[in-house]
Amino acid sequence: MSETARKAPGATAPTGVAARGGDANRWKALVFIALAQLMVVLDATIVNIALPSAQSDLGISDGNRQWVVTAYALAFGGLLLFGGRIADKWGRKRAFVTGLAGFALASALGGAATTGPMMFGARALQGVFGALLAPAALSLLAVMFTDARERAKAFGIYGAIAGGGGAVGLILGGFLTEYLNWRWTFFVNIPFAIVAAAGAYFVIREPEGGRNRSPLDIPGVILSTLGLVALVYGFTRAESDGWSDAVTVSMFIASAVLLTAFAVVESRVKAPLLPLRVVTDRNRGGIYLSLGLAIIGMFGLFLFLTYYLQVVKGYSPVKTGFAFLPMIAGMITGSTQIGTRLMTRVPARLLMGPGFLVAGVGMLLLTQLEVGSSYAALLLPAMLLLGLGMGTAFMPAMSLATMGVEPRDAGVASAMVNTSQQVGGAIGTALLNTIAASATTSYVKDHIAGAAAKPQQQLVQLQGLVHGYTAAIWFAVGILGLAALIAFTFVTAGRPGATTVASGEGVEDEVPVPVVAH
Repeated sequence: MSETARKAPGATAPTGVAARGGDANRWKALVFIALAQLMVVLDATIVNIALPSAQSDLGISDGNRQWVVTAYALAFGGLLLFGGRIADKWGRKRAFVTGLAGFALASALGGAATTGPMMFGARALQGVFGALLAPAALSLLAVMFTDARERAKAFGIYGAIAGGGGAVGLILGGFLTEYLNWRWTFFVNIPFAIVAAAGAYFVIREPEGGRNRSPLDIPGVILSTLGLVALVYGFTRAESDGWSDAVTVSMFIASAVLLTAFAVVESRVKAPLLPLRVVTDRNRGGIYLSLGLAIIGMFGLFLFLTYYLQVVKGYSPVKTGFAFLPMIAGMITGSTQIGTRLMTRVPARLLMGPGFLVAGVGMLLLTQLEVGSSYAALLLPAMLLLGLGMGTAFMPAMSLATMGVEPRDAGVASAMVNTSQQVGGAIGTALLNTIAASATTSYVKDHIAGAAAKPQQQLVQLQGLVHGYTAAIWFAVGILGLAALIAFTFVTAGRPGATTVASGEGVEDEVPVPVVAH
């Protein structure tokens, strides 16, 4: 909560320029912030499409190919909190532009890679600069858009891009890989970064007085980075080597020890990397947890549907990308039409909870998948419901996760949003993939004996794959249900257009005072 809100519990929203955010260029700035966010989200899926071709060209072994994805995930997930605090301390505009420049350089190195190690290094470098860029982008929105209605529109656009960009990446990745070369999946980031950085440099005017001038918490940086890297790597390792693998188990134990030590350190130092006030707030804690759970379900779904469409249905990469378009349409509609219009009228939990439940219904439809399922009759309505629900839920979550945060903590609060998504993605991919693989193996073992001819055996293999997908999707349905329950019970804030302030008698009243960066 801002000092303004605390000092004037009975005040009403200021009028004029201050009430409307103060910066005439904020909508232009949103274009470049959204462009940068699109680039980061695209990169997460676009490289997956190009991976088989890159692996063949660079002579990367099957055992090492995971590092194309893992190197990025470890650097990005491990350094997000550090990146968020650097943005708070260094200035969000400077961190944003630096992040874009570094991401473009790393993308150029990836596209020019001639060996596997050079590719892995480029991906790790992308993760480093992505960890600086992502929280800076979200925190810029948090401090530039302070009027409730404008904030709703801005976060609606941002939420739609954050949700739908991954599916766009599948389309773009398919086109670039199929018609040009896998290297263009890296080179395509460069024009995005140049345009976004140039626009941001000339247009963004960061509000004064929002920086955190405290000295950097070095022990916190080391413990959080090592703890998050161990956690993400543990889940990545579990996917490839199993949950009982000695390295997997040791990574989880190390992560628990390091993150516990991090929490102890943060509670005692004067200038913590992650002030506990950011995560112990009931609403923000509920948002971080429910978002992470929702991402667990969504990441697994993207993986299964991509394989289902390409392996079982025989779709090309480009056709697979287009098949995801209804989900994008649903996300954009849910975020910009439903979320934006209702965010200033109803409490956030009444958007987030029902949003996760609608997405859960879409997921529930997909438990009916079979080898011969119709795209129009089953996948299309399921994707629409998933997109609509997620778009509606993500939009108020993104806004509320940074609302009421002191300006000096905006970067690290934004980093926690990205961290919950990154860790959720790592858990979702590992957990649901393991469940699917186990169910597939069991199904094939039980049914293969009855298939004498080769075509029958191939059919059993495909049926086993689909059985594995549906078994894992049932778990995803339950996870989305849990996300909805957490949103309903933990997120108690009123309309995001109102700031909660404490009155003299200890009773909390909702007063329409925007959080003003000063």
